[in-house]
Amino acid sequence: MSSAPTPAQPTPGASASRPECVYRLDDIPPTTPVIVGVGQAAERIDDADYAGLSEADLAARAVSAALADTGADDVARLVDTVVAVRSFERSSPASSSPFGRPDNMPRAVARRTGMDPRRAVEEVTGGQSPQHLVNEFGAEIAAGRADAVVLFGAEVMSTVRHAQRSGTAPDFSETVGGQLEDRGYSIGGLTSIDEVKHGVVIPISQYSIVENARRHRLGLGAAEYARSMGELFAPMTRVAARNPFAAAREEFTAEELATVTDRNRRVSVPYPRRMVARDHVNQAASAVLMSVAAARSAGIPADRWVFVHGHADLREKPLLTRPDLSRGPASVAAVREALRLAGTDVDDVAHFDLYSCFPVAVSHVIDELGLSPDDPRGLTVTGGLPYFGGPGNNYSMHGIAEIVSRARREPGSFGLVAANGGVLSKYSVGVYSSVPAPWRPSTSADLQRELDAAPSVRVAHYPNGPATIESFVVIDPDGEAPGATVVGRLGDGARFVAAVDDPGLLDLLRADDDPIGTPIFVRASTNQNHAARTRDVLDARHPRAAVGFAERYEHLLVRREGRVLEVTINRPEVRNALNPAANAELDSVFDAYFADPDLWVAILTGAGSAAFSAGNDLSAGAQGGLAMPANGFAGLTARRDRIKPVIAAVNGFALGGGLEIALACHVIVADEEASFGLPEVKVGLVAAAGGLVRLSRVVPPALARDMILTGRRIDAAEALAYGLVSRVAPHGEVMSAARAVAEEILAASPVAVRASLAAMAGSESQPDTVRAVDESLAVLDTVLVSEDLREGVTAFAQKREPQWRGC
Repeated sequence: MSSAPTPAQPTPGASASRPECVYRLDDIPPTTPVIVGVGQAAERIDDADYAGLSEADLAARAVSAALADTGADDVARLVDTVVAVRSFERSSPASSSPFGRPDNMPRAVARRTGMDPRRAVEEVTGGQSPQHLVNEFGAEIAAGRADAVVLFGAEVMSTVRHAQRSGTAPDFSETVGGQLEDRGYSIGGLTSIDEVKHGVVIPISQYSIVENARRHRLGLGAAEYARSMGELFAPMTRVAARNPFAAAREEFTAEELATVTDRNRRVSVPYPRRMVARDHVNQAASAVLMSVAAARSAGIPADRWVFVHGHADLREKPLLTRPDLSRGPASVAAVREALRLAGTDVDDVAHFDLYSCFPVAVSHVIDELGLSPDDPRGLTVTGGLPYFGGPGNNYSMHGIAEIVSRARREPGSFGLVAANGGVLSKYSVGVYSSVPAPWRPSTSADLQRELDAAPSVRVAHYPNGPATIESFVVIDPDGEAPGATVVGRLGDGARFVAAVDDPGLLDLLRADDDPIGTPIFVRASTNQNHAARTRDVLDARHPRAAVGFAERYEHLLVRREGRVLEVTINRPEVRNALNPAANAELDSVFDAYFADPDLWVAILTGAGSAAFSAGNDLSAGAQGGLAMPANGFAGLTARRDRIKPVIAAVNGFALGGGLEIALACHVIVADEEASFGLPEVKVGLVAAAGGLVRLSRVVPPALARDMILTGRRIDAAEALAYGLVSRVAPHGEVMSAARAVAEEILAASPVAVRASLAAMAGSESQPDTVRAVDESLAVLDTVLVSEDLREGVTAFAQKREPQWRGC
């Protein structure tokens, strides 16, 4: 067991570096925040005194060490705010606590350490959290809203895994109660639906894509690049070997890190095991922040004070929209801005701790700052996440503790902590020194606006056709069932993600040669996009579905009556909600409808009288909810080629996706007892299958916002009054009304009908009404040369019904 304040003995001959402005301690405003205590704690399974501590107990040891590190008595009673870094057990909706946890972690730790804060906070997910919290609560202290703040975090993943393996079941649950500001996960933008569908959700997959893109940019072969990663990380192993809190205290050479062996197997292309973050650890760290006035009042010696000279918090674009997958401009901008605010530069920094979950997390920053992997100052003060350990979101609290220790030992020196969350997604930086300095307000908001304004890459969710590889990942490349994913570009520049099950392409990705830039072919399916070396391989492994009607359907009733197609969603037991299989069937039916020249009008309805459709079958969604046809919900909501009329016969509830399906139809006829609504927000979802866009185009915007934001339903009479539906039928007669509409459409020229639909669809994206009208004249190019025009004029002159040919 290791648990102690971080030592602060003076080091003879420490060098000093001063910012442009030098302040005397007496000139510093009393509300200036200072770090007055830091502490760390750790235990390893093979420690002689291993106790299997819970997260709260291990955190309490680090907090106690930090309070003792202040050098003053009874500091705990002065603390008004306690903030917990969110642990991995609480970092996403999919995470869990196998042995339970306190219902209020900040107050559970406070109770163990003699604190009774008025405010308790649990921070959002992300490795940027420790440094961001210093930045945030430093500002709170400077504004006079807090006097003494304790920050802490802990992970006991090693203990949990050990207990599971040994069959023991410790009870870490605890009822604490009291005020808690739970900030939630805040993980939006850290992944995307495309990444989830293709298995690119764990950090090693995402970082491999970034790393492989950097290797290509530098023009290095696989072996040469592996050696460079080893040279970057080898110095870190030497730091970890001397750190009493480290999870692994073994030194490695660059060659030992880069060479694949039984003990250093490839976990992905390009990472051997020794180059990825080590998260099975038991580690905790804490920092105490106080105002200068509170520190003086508490009797904390001034030689314990460390000032935050510069700080920044910036966020990167989502991975798939970044112009260059190998770079992180937000990270570099955050470092530069923190240094600028501190009045210093990178050459004057004596100590660094750069977040190091994977090599590219470090290299993408030092590339731009001009730092070398073998910089004599070192790039970490802990030993880095693969060697010191990666205690979840709290790693950089250990970096802060070590930097504060060095700032005390070397008065006048500067230390920099750079903390990363997500996939180079959220970056927080702090510059520390014992040199007195006032708090400088954040300038990050202006920088963030500049970063956000930079161009983004368009993502193709359902790509088809020739493409090129932009980056890739292979997981467990030497195993029996390696998994591979490519990120590619279509000819129009759009980016996509696709799974690889072509053995030839898999071999290319695992080879030493650089596969980026290789031509491939990609095809979208309901569940995933698929990539192969050639079109022939793609056709063989993922043949295009034949267009045509099946003899029978599991979830639909399909009936042809002359030129009219009637489609009934036949799932009344779930109010005609759609599961992935029903979606796929509807997609194929509408493919066949739009391709069949003898069908001119389609009617879509639901079985029974209770519901047209209740939308997405949430019970099925939990198991396959991401499976959606390229043409959208019901094969309609994202379909671009709706070139023939579709009538929605709404015979009951049209809720959520049900209303979105109706909105994607050209005409809506409603039963007088029908009702309409978008209740997604009530179950934590959004109407992303067209409801957010289409509803406000057909009803007044105020009503659309009301329905979308509250889940409000409207009945058939309101829907008619607001223009959502065109006709209301007596109860039970909606199909008769829909058939009547179909007959009226059939009485018109199918060429004119389809040309009209095309013109209306084109005008939806044209905000200039006059220009839209001008462009709509182009439909006459089709109409004027059709047989239907001659037949229509002739029939009118002869006073007879026209006989349309549809061409």
